[in-house]
Amino acid sequence: MQGTGRLLIYSHDSFGLGHLRRCRAIAHALVERYRQLSVLILSGSPIIGSYDFKSRVDFVRVPGVIKLRNGEYTSLQLHIDIETTLAIRRSIIRHTADIFDPHLFLVDKEPLGLRGEVRDTLELLNARGTHCVLGLRDVMDDPATLVDEWQRKGAFPALRSLYQEIWVYGRPDLFDPLREIPGMAGFAAKTRFTGYLRRTMPDEGPSLSEHQLPMDDYILVTTGGGGDGEELIDWVLSAYEADPDLPWPAVLVLGPFMRPELRAGFLARAERLPKLRALTFEARVEHLYARALGVVAMGGYNTFCEILSFGKPALIVPRTVPRLEQQLRAERAEQLGLVRVLSADRVREPARMATMLRELPSWSPPRLDCHPGLLEGLERIGDMVGPWLSDGVPLPLHRPGASVGRAARSWLGLW
Repeated sequence: MQGTGRLLIYSHDSFGLGHLRRCRAIAHALVERYRQLSVLILSGSPIIGSYDFKSRVDFVRVPGVIKLRNGEYTSLQLHIDIETTLAIRRSIIRHTADIFDPHLFLVDKEPLGLRGEVRDTLELLNARGTHCVLGLRDVMDDPATLVDEWQRKGAFPALRSLYQEIWVYGRPDLFDPLREIPGMAGFAAKTRFTGYLRRTMPDEGPSLSEHQLPMDDYILVTTGGGGDGEELIDWVLSAYEADPDLPWPAVLVLGPFMRPELRAGFLARAERLPKLRALTFEARVEHLYARALGVVAMGGYNTFCEILSFGKPALIVPRTVPRLEQQLRAERAEQLGLVRVLSADRVREPARMATMLRELPSWSPPRLDCHPGLLEGLERIGDMVGPWLSDGVPLPLHRPGASVGRAARSWLGLW
């Protein structure tokens, strides 16, 4: 399809892989559908350069920050204070938006950005008539905690005045923020449920060499970014150490953000177990899912999408701190028959995990036929951006001071 336009995506990326990978999936799907669309991603991820990007998708990396255990932020690599780092980030974000001059601005998760850094940019683009959208994963946190956080950050006024739409990358039958989060019902008119984001095999092959994977089928164990995945990895390693007769090999993906000393210890333990292969990172992780008999994971948003997309039986061991997001998603998904959940709150007995690993490949895969439209998120997003793209002429809304066309607003249900 044709469609000339520019999409700017903001992803604060203080930690982990989830925000970047979600934004990248959306960008790739849109440039495949709209041949004249250009997408620019603003990201603070230190490993964004490890990923491949399709033609007409590029990124601007802002200085990285990281959230400490006490809740404070600090610069990830620069020896400067956090306020200076944030000032640099704000300036880059605003000036990029000013020059790139997008038709659409998509903000991932944080309504005002990290420590409010995207507010000025939202105000600038709103004054130009740019269509501004907040994209939210299906579950953010337990509702009471999220409301407290958003009230403290001034998020609700931003939703009212700075965004024309809110996209929820999920389905209300799993979690409905309009019903379950106090204060969200008032935003029903601008909220769209997209469904989950389907993942497919990348055009390129895996970056792994063949000797890094078992020849036979295996169980995939993944922690996402790995910054808080040490308990899951330790539990799986302990199961194989306690029960060397487990029938299935396993591939452990530790994650690039796991602390180096923990990673070294886990790699050494895995080296002593012939049925295990441990990797630090694989950018084209879809290849690992395709061959896996089943998946053991913490249950972040992207992992959940991959489990559904590749139809793998899955055991979810959700984290419960600092957010309850994974636990809520896993429990709801289990109720719908999509995954099974193993609580990590009890003692992590190796025999308990070994039993699950032995049985996992025999479980039924997720029944997507019972949930029509569950994985149509990328298609739905493609439909929603269509009115804001044109066949070679910049849209009227894109010009400074222009108002959004009534027809486009009506199509999206804003009027």
